Amino acid sequence: MRAAAILGLGCSAKDLKPFQAASDAAKKVEWRLGLPASSAEADVVLLFGGDGTIHRHLAALVQLGLPVLIVPAGSGNDFARALGLRRVKDSLAAWERFSQGTGQVRRIDLGVILPVETRRKHYFSCVAGVGLDGEVTRRANRLPRWLRGHGGYAISLLPTIFSFAPVRVKISSANPDDPGSWTVRSDQPTLLAAFANAPVYGGGMKIAPKAKMDDGLLDVCVVGGVGRLKLFSMFPTVYAGRHLQIREVSYFQTPRLQVETESGLGIYADGEYVCPSPAVIGVEPEALRVIVP
Repeated sequence: MRAAAILGLGCSAKDLKPFQAASDAAKKVEWRLGLPASSAEADVVLLFGGDGTIHRHLAALVQLGLPVLIVPAGSGNDFARALGLRRVKDSLAAWERFSQGTGQVRRIDLGVILPVETRRKHYFSCVAGVGLDGEVTRRANRLPRWLRGHGGYAISLLPTIFSFAPVRVKISSANPDDPGSWTVRSDQPTLLAAFANAPVYGGGMKIAPKAKMDDGLLDVCVVGGVGRLKLFSMFPTVYAGRHLQIREVSYFQTPRLQVETESGLGIYADGEYVCPSPAVIGVEPEALRVIVP
């Protein structure tokens, strides 16, 4: 392994010990905690945390351009799950192979949100959305951390189903032959609209089962005006991706879209509030290098 310095984020010295032992067997390296001033100060990044922690570091990771190993250690670990890293020991095994020069580094896309008001770029790794899931996320984020990691999304969803009213959401996709023009894909009372770079969110819900993180496309899932009882019965089907068979659910792919709502509804991504609508949401291809099993 060539690395002169290994950067640890979201962790303590104790968290690093198993990974230090694995790499020291191959070659003595220097370990550091915290973001470096430049990419010249490190060769690889280990990031300990869940989707929210990853989300907050994405801009810096893209700028550094270093290989990143995600170690699932948060209340929500959907991004790590999408990479095949379900447990800390999966990340440790991937790290051991990388340290021995036999590991895999994969280039993946990231989602990008550009609020119309500020045009400030926000990256996301898994799923952005408006509507019901934003309200569920807001409620879930108020729960104790241990509860968020053990069904917090589902716990917050149940009461929200019976209190959230559909809002009019207009979603337009960019025309590939004329990037300056848009085609309206959905304009209706909407319970939920999800814009997915990865298949899962909310603790393993397959909201976009066809999504791939290296195809340059967002998978868009729109749930229209479903009655509350039907929505309640539909909820378990999302974990298997069977909700796409329901008549009120539409699904399509696009590299770039614009989302507008009547009341400046909040846009969430990776379980974090990003901005109010309207916004342009797209993909930055091969934006991140990740170490995978």
